[in-house]
Amino acid sequence: MSAVTLFEEKQVRRAWNQAEEKWYFAIVDVIAVLTESPNPQVYWRVMKKRLSDEGNETVTNCNALKMTAADGKQRLTDVADTEQLLRLIQTIPSPKAEPFKLWLAKVGFERLEEIENPELAAKRMRQIYEQKGYSEDWIEKRMRGIAVRDELTDEWKKRGVKEQKEFAILTAEISKATFGMTPSEYKAYKSLTNPKENLRDHMTDLELIFTMLGEASTTEIAKKKDAQGFLLNKTAAQAGGNIAGNARKELEAKSGTAISTKENLKSLTEGEIKTLHRSKPKAH
Repeated sequence: MSAVTLFEEKQVRRAWNQAEEKWYFAIVDVIAVLTESPNPQVYWRVMKKRLSDEGNETVTNCNALKMTAADGKQRLTDVADTEQLLRLIQTIPSPKAEPFKLWLAKVGFERLEEIENPELAAKRMRQIYEQKGYSEDWIEKRMRGIAVRDELTDEWKKRGVKEQKEFAILTAEISKATFGMTPSEYKAYKSLTNPKENLRDHMTDLELIFTMLGEASTTEIAKKKDAQGFLLNKTAAQAGGNIAGNARKELEAKSGTAISTKENLKSLTEGEIKTLHRSKPKAH
């Protein structure tokens, strides 16, 4: 999709905020790409004033970060996260901005459809995985894993666990007990350098199965022990992860093969394609 391609252009400077887990993009660079203005800084100043006069909150919420300028020096530059940037793009009267506006309208329409019929969201997710080349069996496990994860996070919310930071800590506890690695360590193990990449989209069938076992076990323990608050749920997470970790170790001992692999999306889909080619009947 062209909206995604823009953010991959080299001339668009960006910075990753680890605490917020967000990319921030240099607004003048995006304006330069979309408008081909000879002076994107002036274009942005005029646009910023107009939007501010109109009471557009996107402008007032934009931050400034030090980024490397064309002369090699670090200069304060207005930046926007993805959501803010897409809102700004809607206000740019340029033919190059039209694909983004059409895409935003399409996404908005699809989200409204999904509110009316949640099954559509699952169907679209399946289609995305199919387009990426995953096998039907893998997609089935991935979808089931999402449901297991949702059940766990719903349980955490009921039990007073704070979202984001505490969720991340508990997830790391389950992963470490299951695989001996936290999610960040696992991503490094699989050579995943993009911070926005989803680790689970790079897991094999067995990795997904043991991930599900750890999270499903944690949910069950939290329910049975009536774990309330972060500390008790941390204990439940460690216990749930240990159940999956012990099962993993037993399977590895019996099979002689490690469950955790360095395979990522590329190797997973290529392996599936090779399997399909090998399974084709020979012409007679």
